[in-house]
Amino acid sequence: MSLRELVVLGTASQVPTRHRNHNGYVLLWDGHGILFDPGEGTQRQMLRAGVAAHDLTRICVTHFHGDHSLGLAGVIQRINLDRVPHPVVAHYPASGQRFFDRLRHATAYRETVRLDEQPVGAAGESTAVCADVTDGAGGRGDVPPFTLTAHRLSHPVESYGYRLVEPDSRRMLPEELAARGIRGPDVARLQREGELRGVRLEDVSAPRPGQRFAFVMDTRMCDGVHVLARDCDLLVIEATFLDEDVSLAEEYGHLTAGQAGRAAAEAGVRHLVLTHFSQRYSDTSLFARQARQAGFEGELTVAEDLVRVPVPKRRP
Repeated sequence: MSLRELVVLGTASQVPTRHRNHNGYVLLWDGHGILFDPGEGTQRQMLRAGVAAHDLTRICVTHFHGDHSLGLAGVIQRINLDRVPHPVVAHYPASGQRFFDRLRHATAYRETVRLDEQPVGAAGESTAVCADVTDGAGGRGDVPPFTLTAHRLSHPVESYGYRLVEPDSRRMLPEELAARGIRGPDVARLQREGELRGVRLEDVSAPRPGQRFAFVMDTRMCDGVHVLARDCDLLVIEATFLDEDVSLAEEYGHLTAGQAGRAAAEAGVRHLVLTHFSQRYSDTSLFARQARQAGFEGELTVAEDLVRVPVPKRRP
């Protein structure tokens, strides 16, 4: 059975708290495991969440601030210690290559797994295509087709958000198939060939949009936020500050809860996950309230460490 869900490993911002670890998020997607922004403690949080190194096929780093990347060294070493049987692909801003190199080789260990470096972005680029796994880059046999892209965000250091898009497909209509006498192996043949005995695929099926996921971390409001969030089934987005601290958010390159909620509403997001909370706030229910006041009416999760969030079922 396919599994599509987000596993939240950490939800703090710059400073961890007694109840919130530094960042870390794993998207499980039909046999793929994409680890986003492994901050300090990610390896232990994976253990607590029941996520194994073998589950990981990709690592995506948005930027090289410590709360988003200092756990990278331990995760890479664990991948090698456990002799993960497939290559792992790493995406990160190209401008931070020196930081990635330092973290990858922070201490001595035996390298047993191929780690493919695929940095994103270059001078002057705002958008970068970083992966299309239809080529099997994840190393997991029959991998699901999806495209992963990176889009530039607005933060004091170069930062990128990531967007996963599954191609659109078609949903077969049993009543139309029966009316035209298409059954059994002929259904698969019609799907492959597009036409069978004068019956077109379009006559017996309906469009089915592919699912969309986006990961938007440290950023001010910018065009990249809207591009990443558009029509997402599941959006994970930072909400470091409450709305009353919007001037601090702008100064340090972050979003408020209201800004995140408004962006999600305008983008047509189905399920919004707020995270990356400043340690200054003890009552995170206020983040949900402000996101609602900004107009977001879909499903809403204020993330806690170790929570699991299913990707919504496909649109009809």
